Amino acid sequence: MYERIEELVQDAEKSGKAISELVIEHEVQTSGMSREDVWNKMKHNLETMRAAVERGEKGVKSMTGLTGGQAVKIKAYREQGHTLSGDIMMQAVQNAVATNEVNAAMGVICATPTAGSSGTLPGVLFMLEKRLKMNEEQMVRFLFTAGGFGMIIANNAGIAGASGGCQAEVGSASGMGAAAAVEAAGGSPRQSATAMAFAISNLLGLVCDPIAGLVEVPCVNRNAVGSANALVAADMALAGCTSIIPPDEVISAMDKVGRNLPRELRETGLGGLAGTPTGQAIRMKIFGKEMD
Repeated sequence: MYERIEELVQDAEKSGKAISELVIEHEVQTSGMSREDVWNKMKHNLETMRAAVERGEKGVKSMTGLTGGQAVKIKAYREQGHTLSGDIMMQAVQNAVATNEVNAAMGVICATPTAGSSGTLPGVLFMLEKRLKMNEEQMVRFLFTAGGFGMIIANNAGIAGASGGCQAEVGSASGMGAAAAVEAAGGSPRQSATAMAFAISNLLGLVCDPIAGLVEVPCVNRNAVGSANALVAADMALAGCTSIIPPDEVISAMDKVGRNLPRELRETGLGGLAGTPTGQAIRMKIFGKEMD
């Protein structure tokens, strides 16, 4: 099992194989499944992601009414042709929001790496499908690359908001998406690692403060930011920019920052936006009591 990003990158450089291929081989070896079964399992994840995006774009509402319908609004806004950040970026945002609105509405999503951050990867991937004219094989490989980086992040820093804040969820997802986007665009393994480092660094310290303790606000919108951040990080890496802090040290820093966050800012619904008067009023309306 790969324990460090540098180990994964060096193996890719020495073997001349793409990171996605190394991850596939690793999964076959450790799972005991055939390559075909491993591939089909990831293909199913891809299909689940696509279904969630398509459902969200048609409009869904959560049971609380806190979230839903924003993906529809973004789609209509894009069609006007006057987006400030460009149609490509807003397509990614639309995909991300659609996915997380489905999650909030208790629909089926693919946790990447968590349910609360499930929109970030689809946000990037289904935009790149159109932008790069990716076929199914390339899209499945995108997910294997993202998964390989995610595995290392999870084993060295964790991916749970309750232990590391939203940086551990959306931050990790953004790093995974950035790394995979670089490979999809023809970048090198080292550029993928650099993109991951940029993406996580940009969201370092992001708190987890779900209003009423629900994975709705601000979770949905943070996935939009996670997708946009991943694309910016990928472009910077592809441009030849380098990270002063090595990727593995960035992951270590995220772990330490997460551990130093007060409990109020780690998914307890006590601090941040959840702790505002409006946040507490929403909690009262839904559950009839404030958070202790």
